[in-house]
Amino acid sequence: MTKFLLSVHVLAVILAVGPVTVAASMFPPTTRRALAGTDRESTVLGTLHRICRVYAYLGILVPIFGALTALSLGVLTDTWLIISIGLTAAAAGVLAMLILPGQHKVLADLPGTTPTLIRRLAMDTGIFNMLWVVVTVLMIVRPGSTTGA
Repeated sequence: MTKFLLSVHVLAVILAVGPVTVAASMFPPTTRRALAGTDRESTVLGTLHRICRVYAYLGILVPIFGALTALSLGVLTDTWLIISIGLTAAAAGVLAMLILPGQHKVLADLPGTTPTLIRRLAMDTGIFNMLWVVVTVLMIVRPGSTTGA
């Protein structure tokens, strides 16, 4: 059962978090191009925002199956996992409270979008992505692991 839970957890990360990180990273440069005047880029912005929003909901599967896997492995109280859970919650907070509202603000008033807002959105996305990098490293290295890694 542990292998099944771990497989679903990893697949959920790849299929849910991956698209959000890519779409969110593409949003600021696409905004700059849209401000340069191409209608196609405006349509792409809407699609990128929709990807971020929909896959954010699918991303809820990641901590659910992560917790079930940790419970199955008996590592629910390990420090590396608690830190990973905190960083995952922080990443979810950045997405829900900064990235998605920032994207919505751009879509609501594209001509009024300032360079400061675009830079802020790019920075928030970078923080979101770095949080996931740290979580990924912790999941692979797992301090104190007996796997020999």
